[in-house]
Amino acid sequence: MPSEFTGKHVTVAGLGVSGVPAAKVLHGLGARVTVVNDGDDERARTQAAELEPLGVTVRLGDGDTLPEGTELIVTAPGWKPTKPLFTAAGQAGVPVWGDVELAWRLRGLDGRKAAPWLAVTGTNGKTTTVQMLASILKAAGLRTAAVGNIGVSLLDAVTGEEEYDVLAVELSSYQLHWAPSLRAHSAAVLNLAPDHLDWHGSMEAYAADKGRIYEGNRVACVYNVADKATEDLVRAADVEEGCRAIGFTLGTPGPSQLGVVEGLLVDRAFVEDRQKNAQELAEVSDVNPPAPHNIANALAAAGLARAFGVSAAAVRDGLRAFTPDAHRIAHVADVDGVAYVDDSKATNTHATEASLAAYESIVWIAGGLAKGATFDELVTGAAKRLRGAVLIGADRALIREALARHAPEVPVVDLDRTDTGAMLQAVQEARRLARPGDTVLLAPACASMDMFTNYNQRGDAFAQAVRELGA
Repeated sequence: MPSEFTGKHVTVAGLGVSGVPAAKVLHGLGARVTVVNDGDDERARTQAAELEPLGVTVRLGDGDTLPEGTELIVTAPGWKPTKPLFTAAGQAGVPVWGDVELAWRLRGLDGRKAAPWLAVTGTNGKTTTVQMLASILKAAGLRTAAVGNIGVSLLDAVTGEEEYDVLAVELSSYQLHWAPSLRAHSAAVLNLAPDHLDWHGSMEAYAADKGRIYEGNRVACVYNVADKATEDLVRAADVEEGCRAIGFTLGTPGPSQLGVVEGLLVDRAFVEDRQKNAQELAEVSDVNPPAPHNIANALAAAGLARAFGVSAAAVRDGLRAFTPDAHRIAHVADVDGVAYVDDSKATNTHATEASLAAYESIVWIAGGLAKGATFDELVTGAAKRLRGAVLIGADRALIREALARHAPEVPVVDLDRTDTGAMLQAVQEARRLARPGDTVLLAPACASMDMFTNYNQRGDAFAQAVRELGA
């Protein structure tokens, strides 16, 4: 038991996916734990009832007041730095960690080998890339797991009974903000686009938190050649001597890069004499689905795996074995020569831009909660690919106006309804606009909560509506 926690008064800020495991682990390490939570709903009370018999104090409905005697705060990643609780902590000299920071410091508990972390962040593509990476590592015979922001507790991974050779870790900007000590074996930033600016305060602060993933890297900092901001973060990072910058590109790779040549994924980074040689890793057709942004995800995953010493054959086998999660450019069905694709996970303009770029002729279903986004640049880039558009949701007018400005020739159906049944009508209208060879693409560029519980339910509604077309 690490002596630093014995008898220490630790406040856990926030219940939920990260707070409950943090409270349990800290209590098991001998800390005196108090949990504070903004909400006092049924879910919070159920979680409190799980913790209180252990001797954990739970304070519901007040997440802003610093408990007396607090020596350390471990916060849920989504809690904003401007919260009064953290202001009070700063004034009292109380450090604030996230659950990722706690997990990092607890690696090697009880004398076990501390598994290295291969870490991934970015505005879009994180989960898919981490899952691809885990599949590749497993194909290499390594004990691994995809953990972190993917929904699997890092604390459980580092303190549980199972031991790992290496961990594939997804990290959000929130998690990175609260993880000052993290030092990965290798890390990747996939892309950068405005997102969560209400939390971070500015694009500069958001990018800086993403860039924390490179700090102290030992072997490789993997960046996106097509997104200069990711390379800038590598240049700004303080890494260990000998750590290399490794680019990935959808074009022909240069030395110290991975890329694509004549339908092949190739490595010119982890080969002898990279000025002259390249190693074939896989075929583009081994990537599922082989959309451009997903090929980029595969290259980033391959770069991290190769940095860990994984063979080319394992990269190929891992990509072939990988099955993407639902609602990520998922082909639902072909009806009358038209493909129907569910990318409900495209909840912002950056993700939707990548999705639209994957198809040549599209009837686009879009709309929902815009979260402050604007759509002019997205529509301008996609205009030539659009056969038509069907708009749903609370902020659909913003997309309609962008289409009127930048793609006035594209027919638009504006559905003035926000009930869940609107999806069936949207699919029916899209079918009317589509021609054989087209793709009807659900890529909303918006959040779903105006009409649906989450993007999963929205994607399920789309798939059900498509199935009814083919019935």
